[in-house]
Amino acid sequence: MLKRIIKATAIFGLTVASSIQLFAQRPITFADTLRGSITPARAWWDLNYYHLSVEVFPETQSIKGTNLVRYQVEKPGETLQIDLQEPMKITAASQNGEPLKVEKLGAAHFITLRKEQKAGEMNEVLISFEGKPKVAVRPPWDGGITWQKDTNGKDFIANSNQGIGSSIWWPSKDHPADEVDSMLISVTVPKGLMDVSNGRLINVKESKTTTTYDWFVDNPINGYGVNISIGDYVHFSEGFAGEKGTLSMDYYVLRDNLEKAKSQFKDAPRMMEAFEHWFGPYPFYEDGFKLVEVPYLGMEHQSSVTYGNKFANGYLGRDLSGTGWGMKFDFIIIHESGHEWFANNITYKDVADMWIHESFTNYSESLFLDYFYGKEAGQEYVRGTRANILNQSPIIGIYGVNRSGSGDMYYKGGNMLNTLRQILNNDEKWREILRGLNKEFYHQTVTTQQVEGYISHQVGMDLKPFFDQYLRETSIPTFEFYFSEDNTLNYRWNNCIPSFDIPVDISLGGGNVRLHPTTEWKKMEIEAPSEVQVDPDYYVSTLKIR
Repeated sequence: MLKRIIKATAIFGLTVASSIQLFAQRPITFADTLRGSITPARAWWDLNYYHLSVEVFPETQSIKGTNLVRYQVEKPGETLQIDLQEPMKITAASQNGEPLKVEKLGAAHFITLRKEQKAGEMNEVLISFEGKPKVAVRPPWDGGITWQKDTNGKDFIANSNQGIGSSIWWPSKDHPADEVDSMLISVTVPKGLMDVSNGRLINVKESKTTTTYDWFVDNPINGYGVNISIGDYVHFSEGFAGEKGTLSMDYYVLRDNLEKAKSQFKDAPRMMEAFEHWFGPYPFYEDGFKLVEVPYLGMEHQSSVTYGNKFANGYLGRDLSGTGWGMKFDFIIIHESGHEWFANNITYKDVADMWIHESFTNYSESLFLDYFYGKEAGQEYVRGTRANILNQSPIIGIYGVNRSGSGDMYYKGGNMLNTLRQILNNDEKWREILRGLNKEFYHQTVTTQQVEGYISHQVGMDLKPFFDQYLRETSIPTFEFYFSEDNTLNYRWNNCIPSFDIPVDISLGGGNVRLHPTTEWKKMEIEAPSEVQVDPDYYVSTLKIR
């Protein structure tokens, strides 16, 4: 069976892998295809529900548990792919109480089903697993589990695994295209500790030596957004009067940090106010919103945003924009919570499209400032972040092999979106587009093409050349101009793809003019040559060539 699976999957991924090999940051392997593509063993079934039950053993830095996977059969199949990365191990799998054969190929585990899988049926597989999951080296970027002690010597544990995947610590269908519709997370920890996970706490069970916390997630959730956060937590909360009613906002921090958190976490309702204005209602009212202290910087775990920014404004005390505006807010509270709309509500189907998560959320930082401090504050901030752009490789990654694009998806992506705002030149319409994205793609996984198409339709112009330039190229368009002797301004776009043709606003002779350059020279009669300045909120360069 395994040989047949390998052959089918290899044929499926061969053309893509061979055509992109030369452009990869590192060699693309068959394991990358197994992880990053909708393999034949993933394609025939749709996730419906997980019950993830985990016991955590801090003294050995190990975990043990089960995952009940409920799925709907979309077309007949006999082999089901579940992912779990070494050194974790799947110890058993069963359906309807009957043991099933599991064949391992790296992190991919192929489960042979004995029961006939009929289209439309809802079936379940129970998977048992155990082991010592990878320890995070530099979380959240080099992900895994972080095992630490707090200042009182109590265990302080959390996962962070966006890049490396949920399968680093629990068995799952580890591909972003298929989100589970709901799930129950049961976490057993030593007595004296608390687990905080996604969704709402529905039950607590005590034994002599352990406590089990049951959290229910009532909305679709991406795999990397599932989390455990374990510590000697204390809790406080408030209600937020939001667009869909009263939203529960809960905060969990280490016991010694309660007073600092009560002060610093005032940015949380401010965040909610600003982002509901710009993006629409918080997408997970049913599950509430939580901010949870963890032993690393932070992550966008759905309805359970994790926080480790040392209860200070900025990014670990720094302003990433260099303008001073970045010290007006706690970066982790604002940025990671922004992902509730762009990452958790709207989720990429393929990691190559990670810009959908990071560009919009980077841009959300300037929108937060815009809302509370005025438009120019937000504009200064987003312009300031340009110093962090490298322009060395494209923002969009490689499809089908779990490969994201460059880190420019943050700062360049934010400036790209801000440029779109200038092109539209209608702030209320721009707000409608941002809110419309979250309504149109509510609780969905999407492609870049869907997002591009929606924005193009709403703006009322073909933005494909614009997105091609900023997402798929590294060069920054240059507005070139010169004055000829007959009092004519000559202008064009250069250093860009041939089809690039966005309008641009310039100041000329004391007035503002909107031009429509292409890559061919155009002319405009003027009274006399004067200084030309491109609106600085466009992410382009300017060059006077004569």
